[in-house]
Amino acid sequence: MPTLRPGVLSVTGRFRDNNEDSVYVDPGNRFVLVADGMGGQAAGERASSLAVEMIAEAIVGSVDFDGADEGEVAAALDAAVADTNEQIMELGKSKPEFHQMGTTVVFLIAAGGGLFVGNVGDSRAYRLAGDSLTQLTTDHSVTQALVDAGTITPDEARTHSYRNVLYRYLGTQEGSKPVEPQRIEAAAGERFVLCSDGVTDGIGPDQIRDLLEQHDEPDKAAQEIVRAAEEGGSRDNITCAVVIVDA
Repeated sequence: MPTLRPGVLSVTGRFRDNNEDSVYVDPGNRFVLVADGMGGQAAGERASSLAVEMIAEAIVGSVDFDGADEGEVAAALDAAVADTNEQIMELGKSKPEFHQMGTTVVFLIAAGGGLFVGNVGDSRAYRLAGDSLTQLTTDHSVTQALVDAGTITPDEARTHSYRNVLYRYLGTQEGSKPVEPQRIEAAAGERFVLCSDGVTDGIGPDQIRDLLEQHDEPDKAAQEIVRAAEEGGSRDNITCAVVIVDA
Protein backbone atom coordinates (compact mmCIF):
# COMPACT_ATOMS: atom_id res chain seq x y z
CA MET A 1 0.00 0.00 0.00
CA PRO A 2 1.34 3.49 -0.80
CA THR A 3 2.76 5.40 2.17
CA LEU A 4 1.28 8.89 2.50
CA ARG A 5 2.95 11.93 4.06
CA PRO A 6 0.34 14.68 4.55
CA GLY A 7 0.55 18.33 5.58
CA VAL A 8 -2.48 20.56 6.13
CA LEU A 9 -3.46 24.14 6.86
CA SER A 10 -6.92 25.70 7.27
CA VAL A 11 -7.44 29.43 7.86
CA THR A 12 -10.43 31.73 8.18
CA GLY A 13 -9.04 34.10 5.56
CA ARG A 14 -9.19 37.87 5.35
CA PHE A 15 -12.88 38.32 4.60
CA ARG A 16 -14.73 35.88 6.88
CA ASP A 17 -15.46 35.94 10.61
CA ASN A 18 -15.41 32.17 11.13
CA ASN A 19 -13.99 29.09 9.44
CA GLU A 20 -16.63 26.77 7.98
CA ASP A 21 -14.00 24.41 6.50
CA SER A 22 -12.91 21.18 8.19
CA VAL A 23 -9.96 18.89 7.51
CA TYR A 24 -9.19 15.43 8.88
CA VAL A 25 -5.95 13.44 8.67
CA ASP A 26 -6.15 9.79 9.68
CA PRO A 27 -3.71 9.15 12.58
CA GLY A 28 -2.24 6.31 10.52
CA ASN A 29 -1.84 8.61 7.48
CA ARG A 30 -4.09 6.30 5.43
CA PHE A 31 -6.54 8.97 4.28
CA VAL A 32 -7.28 12.70 4.26
CA LEU A 33 -10.64 14.50 4.11
CA VAL A 34 -11.42 18.16 3.36
CA ALA A 35 -14.92 19.64 3.72
CA ASP A 36 -16.30 23.13 3.05
CA GLY A 37 -19.48 23.90 4.97
CA MET A 38 -22.29 26.20 3.95
CA GLY A 39 -25.37 27.60 5.63
CA GLY A 40 -23.77 30.37 7.62
CA GLN A 41 -21.93 30.50 10.93
CA ALA A 42 -22.72 27.49 13.14
CA ALA A 43 -24.58 25.62 10.38
CA GLY A 44 -21.67 25.48 7.96
CA GLU A 45 -19.14 24.68 10.66
CA ARG A 46 -21.34 21.90 12.04
CA ALA A 47 -22.00 20.39 8.60
CA SER A 48 -18.33 20.21 7.60
CA SER A 49 -17.14 18.90 10.97
CA LEU A 50 -19.92 16.30 11.02
CA ALA A 51 -18.98 15.20 7.51
CA VAL A 52 -15.31 14.57 8.22
CA GLU A 53 -16.04 12.95 11.60
CA MET A 54 -18.70 10.56 10.29
CA ILE A 55 -16.94 9.66 7.05
CA ALA A 56 -13.65 9.07 8.87
CA GLU A 57 -15.34 6.81 11.43
CA ALA A 58 -17.11 4.87 8.68
CA ILE A 59 -13.91 4.44 6.64
CA VAL A 60 -11.97 3.10 9.61
CA GLY A 61 -14.81 0.74 10.49
CA SER A 62 -15.56 -0.63 7.04
CA VAL A 63 -12.45 -0.48 4.82
CA ASP A 64 -9.87 -3.26 4.79
CA PHE A 65 -6.92 -1.02 3.95
CA ASP A 66 -4.60 -3.90 3.10
CA GLY A 67 -6.87 -6.36 1.36
CA ALA A 68 -9.92 -4.57 -0.08
CA ASP A 69 -10.49 -4.61 -3.81
CA GLU A 70 -11.72 -1.63 -5.83
CA GLY A 71 -15.39 -2.59 -5.59
CA GLU A 72 -15.26 -3.03 -1.83
CA VAL A 73 -13.57 0.34 -1.30
CA ALA A 74 -16.08 2.09 -3.57
CA ALA A 75 -19.03 0.47 -1.79
CA ALA A 76 -17.67 1.47 1.62
CA LEU A 77 -17.13 5.07 0.52
CA ASP A 78 -20.56 5.30 -1.09
CA ALA A 79 -22.19 4.01 2.11
CA ALA A 80 -20.17 6.39 4.29
CA VAL A 81 -21.13 9.41 2.20
CA ALA A 82 -24.80 8.41 1.92
CA ASP A 83 -25.15 7.83 5.67
CA THR A 84 -23.45 11.13 6.44
CA ASN A 85 -25.68 12.92 3.96
CA GLU A 86 -28.79 11.55 5.67
CA GLN A 87 -27.55 12.67 9.09
CA ILE A 88 -26.84 16.20 7.83
CA MET A 89 -30.28 16.39 6.21
CA GLU A 90 -31.99 15.19 9.40
CA LEU A 91 -30.09 17.67 11.55
CA GLY A 92 -31.02 20.46 9.14
CA LYS A 93 -34.69 19.58 9.56
CA SER A 94 -34.62 19.18 13.35
CA LYS A 95 -33.06 22.50 14.38
CA PRO A 96 -33.91 25.93 12.94
CA GLU A 97 -30.31 27.16 13.28
CA PHE A 98 -29.17 24.34 11.00
CA HIS A 99 -31.81 24.88 8.31
CA GLN A 100 -30.30 24.48 4.81
CA MET A 101 -26.94 23.40 6.20
CA GLY A 102 -24.66 21.56 3.82
CA THR A 103 -21.07 20.78 2.97
CA THR A 104 -18.75 19.60 0.25
CA VAL A 105 -16.21 16.84 0.78
CA VAL A 106 -13.14 15.58 -1.05
CA PHE A 107 -11.01 12.59 -0.03
CA LEU A 108 -7.79 10.72 -0.77
CA ILE A 109 -7.49 7.17 0.61
CA ALA A 110 -4.71 4.58 0.40
CA ALA A 111 -6.30 1.12 0.36
CA GLY A 112 -6.03 -2.17 -1.45
CA GLY A 113 -2.62 -1.32 -2.89
CA GLY A 114 -3.73 1.90 -4.59
CA LEU A 115 -5.14 5.37 -4.00
CA PHE A 116 -8.79 6.38 -4.25
CA VAL A 117 -9.98 9.94 -4.90
CA GLY A 118 -13.51 11.33 -4.95
CA ASN A 119 -15.64 14.33 -4.08
CA VAL A 120 -19.09 15.76 -3.59
CA GLY A 121 -19.45 19.47 -4.35
CA ASP A 122 -16.65 21.75 -5.54
CA SER A 123 -13.78 20.93 -3.21
CA ARG A 124 -11.05 19.56 -5.45
CA ALA A 125 -8.19 17.09 -5.70
CA TYR A 126 -5.14 17.67 -7.91
CA ARG A 127 -2.26 15.36 -8.80
CA LEU A 128 1.28 16.39 -9.67
CA ALA A 129 3.11 13.66 -11.60
CA GLY A 130 6.37 14.78 -13.15
CA ASP A 131 5.75 18.38 -14.15
CA SER A 132 2.09 17.85 -15.03
CA LEU A 133 -0.73 18.95 -12.70
CA THR A 134 -4.08 17.25 -13.29
CA GLN A 135 -7.42 18.03 -11.67
CA LEU A 136 -8.78 14.64 -10.59
CA THR A 137 -12.24 15.69 -9.44
CA THR A 138 -15.14 17.34 -11.22
CA ASP A 139 -17.02 20.23 -9.59
CA HIS A 140 -20.71 19.64 -8.99
CA SER A 141 -21.42 23.27 -9.80
CA VAL A 142 -23.64 25.16 -12.21
CA THR A 143 -20.63 26.70 -13.93
CA GLN A 144 -18.99 23.30 -14.48
CA ALA A 145 -22.23 22.06 -16.01
CA LEU A 146 -22.19 25.07 -18.33
CA VAL A 147 -18.57 24.34 -19.27
CA ASP A 148 -19.42 20.70 -19.95
CA ALA A 149 -22.29 21.83 -22.18
CA GLY A 150 -19.99 24.17 -24.10
CA THR A 151 -21.98 27.24 -23.04
CA ILE A 152 -19.04 28.97 -21.35
CA THR A 153 -15.28 28.46 -21.33
CA PRO A 154 -13.23 27.38 -18.28
CA ASP A 155 -11.79 30.91 -18.09
CA GLU A 156 -15.28 32.41 -18.07
CA ALA A 157 -16.29 29.96 -15.33
CA ARG A 158 -13.68 31.38 -12.93
CA THR A 159 -15.51 34.73 -12.73
CA HIS A 160 -19.06 33.62 -13.57
CA SER A 161 -21.81 34.88 -11.26
CA TYR A 162 -22.93 31.27 -10.61
CA ARG A 163 -19.44 29.91 -9.89
CA ASN A 164 -20.29 29.15 -6.24
CA VAL A 165 -23.73 27.64 -6.90
CA LEU A 166 -23.74 23.87 -6.38
CA TYR A 167 -26.31 21.37 -7.62
CA ARG A 168 -24.91 18.55 -5.49
CA TYR A 169 -23.48 18.56 -1.97
CA LEU A 170 -24.01 16.81 1.35
CA GLY A 171 -27.28 18.00 2.85
CA THR A 172 -29.45 17.40 -0.24
CA GLN A 173 -31.00 14.36 -1.90
CA GLU A 174 -28.32 14.59 -4.59
CA GLY A 175 -25.69 14.13 -1.90
CA SER A 176 -26.50 10.44 -1.49
CA LYS A 177 -25.64 9.52 -5.07
CA PRO A 178 -22.68 7.13 -5.57
CA VAL A 179 -19.36 8.93 -5.31
CA GLU A 180 -17.70 6.75 -7.96
CA PRO A 181 -14.16 7.14 -6.56
CA GLN A 182 -11.28 7.04 -9.01
CA ARG A 183 -8.53 4.48 -8.40
CA ILE A 184 -4.98 5.73 -9.00
CA GLU A 185 -1.70 3.88 -9.21
CA ALA A 186 0.72 6.47 -7.83
CA ALA A 187 4.51 6.36 -7.89
CA ALA A 188 6.79 7.50 -5.09
CA GLY A 189 7.33 11.25 -5.23
CA GLU A 190 3.94 12.11 -6.68
CA ARG A 191 2.08 14.90 -4.91
CA PHE A 192 -1.60 15.52 -4.33
CA VAL A 193 -3.57 18.57 -3.23
CA LEU A 194 -7.00 18.46 -1.62
CA CYS A 195 -8.54 21.89 -1.16
CA SER A 196 -11.65 23.91 -0.53
CA ASP A 197 -12.61 26.48 -3.16
CA GLY A 198 -10.94 29.14 -1.04
CA VAL A 199 -7.67 28.00 -2.64
CA THR A 200 -8.90 28.12 -6.22
CA ASP A 201 -10.65 31.45 -5.55
CA GLY A 202 -7.19 32.97 -5.07
CA ILE A 203 -4.80 31.06 -7.33
CA GLY A 204 -4.92 28.94 -10.46
CA PRO A 205 -3.51 25.51 -11.35
CA ASP A 206 -0.18 26.87 -12.67
CA GLN A 207 0.64 28.49 -9.34
CA ILE A 208 -0.45 25.38 -7.41
CA ARG A 209 1.90 23.30 -9.59
CA ASP A 210 4.81 25.71 -9.09
CA LEU A 211 4.42 25.74 -5.30
CA LEU A 212 4.17 21.94 -5.15
CA GLU A 213 7.39 21.64 -7.16
CA GLN A 214 9.22 24.13 -4.94
CA HIS A 215 8.61 22.46 -1.58
CA ASP A 216 9.50 18.92 -0.52
CA GLU A 217 7.77 19.11 2.88
CA PRO A 218 3.97 18.81 2.67
CA ASP A 219 3.36 21.18 5.60
CA LYS A 220 5.44 23.90 3.94
CA ALA A 221 3.75 23.35 0.57
CA ALA A 222 0.30 23.62 2.16
CA GLN A 223 1.31 26.80 3.99
CA GLU A 224 2.63 28.42 0.82
CA ILE A 225 -0.45 27.49 -1.21
CA VAL A 226 -2.74 28.97 1.46
CA ARG A 227 -0.59 32.10 1.70
CA ALA A 228 -0.64 32.56 -2.08
CA ALA A 229 -4.42 32.12 -2.21
CA GLU A 230 -4.85 34.72 0.53
CA GLU A 231 -2.57 37.16 -1.24
CA GLY A 232 -4.33 36.35 -4.52
CA GLY A 233 -7.56 37.81 -3.16
CA SER A 234 -9.48 34.74 -2.01
CA ARG A 235 -12.61 35.88 -0.20
CA ASP A 236 -13.41 32.54 1.43
CA ASN A 237 -12.04 30.25 4.11
CA ILE A 238 -8.90 28.56 2.74
CA THR A 239 -8.05 24.93 3.40
CA CYS A 240 -5.29 22.92 1.75
CA ALA A 241 -3.96 19.42 2.31
CA VAL A 242 -0.79 18.40 0.48
CA VAL A 243 0.00 14.69 0.35
CA ILE A 244 3.31 13.27 -0.85
CA VAL A 245 3.58 9.60 -1.79
CA ASP A 246 6.74 8.19 -0.21
CA ALA A 247 6.59 4.54 -1.32
